Amino acid sequence: MKPAPFRYADPGTLDEALAVLADEGEGAKVLAGGQSLLPLLSMRLAAPTTLVDINRVPGLDAVEVTGDGVRVGALARHAALLSDDAAARVQPLLARATANVAHPAIRNRGTTVGSIAHADPSGEMTSVLALTGGSVTVATPSGTSDVGWRDLFVGPLETSIHGPAVVTSAFFPALPPRSGTAFAEVARRKGDYAVCGAGVVVTLDEDSRVCAVHASYLSVGLVPEVYDLTDAVAGSPAEKADWAVAGELAKSLVDPDSDLHASADYRRLLVGVLTERTLAAAAAEAAAGGLA
Repeated sequence: MKPAPFRYADPGTLDEALAVLADEGEGAKVLAGGQSLLPLLSMRLAAPTTLVDINRVPGLDAVEVTGDGVRVGALARHAALLSDDAAARVQPLLARATANVAHPAIRNRGTTVGSIAHADPSGEMTSVLALTGGSVTVATPSGTSDVGWRDLFVGPLETSIHGPAVVTSAFFPALPPRSGTAFAEVARRKGDYAVCGAGVVVTLDEDSRVCAVHASYLSVGLVPEVYDLTDAVAGSPAEKADWAVAGELAKSLVDPDSDLHASADYRRLLVGVLTERTLAAAAAEAAAGGLA
């Protein structure tokens, strides 16, 4: 199918982009990479009156790394984030999740912030934003503000951002000391949306005993959630923790839906399996040094 007719604008500054969005009203959509939006247009699941292409807006393609975390600009491509070694050292989940995003051609054009703004609960980067306790910065005609992940996602493909606004960046806090991460997913074909995916963070105390375990999943809920699995293994030495118990706890906490790709029971089974595997890997990384 072909998209419904729309007007096209390519402003050269952020202020111009916001002015166009304000003039065009609710019918306007921001275009960055377009890897999520263009398929919706082609299937006529979205029919904006105007596309506001922000690719000529300067200063939005940076990946800024500090000791506090990683800030990813709205025009930074998945591929750029994947190849950024400094970002991976500060927050390893970024590279580990981005490597699972679709195919190289899509990662070369698609944007991390665009994926987050799309708010797909099957998307890797929405899950990582939640798991790391991240936020986005939103520019409007009246100024800028930061929106935490809990306030951002309100439903499938729906965020709390309305009116003339551009999400200019996403911030992912740094991995805590003595911590390790892991990310894995199961898909029908490599590059497809995950039937189920899991990202985890394990933190150890100074005696290498488990003191915090958190996980977030793909394709098992309407919005990203972070699950605290600490009680299942708290106080256990990293090398002896029974991660299967944490997997069972995770299975009891999630509430997946059935669809054409998998039943709810199968997704729940995958949650348990992926949780056990990823927690073991993350704990081993933490015990080996992590970012201590």
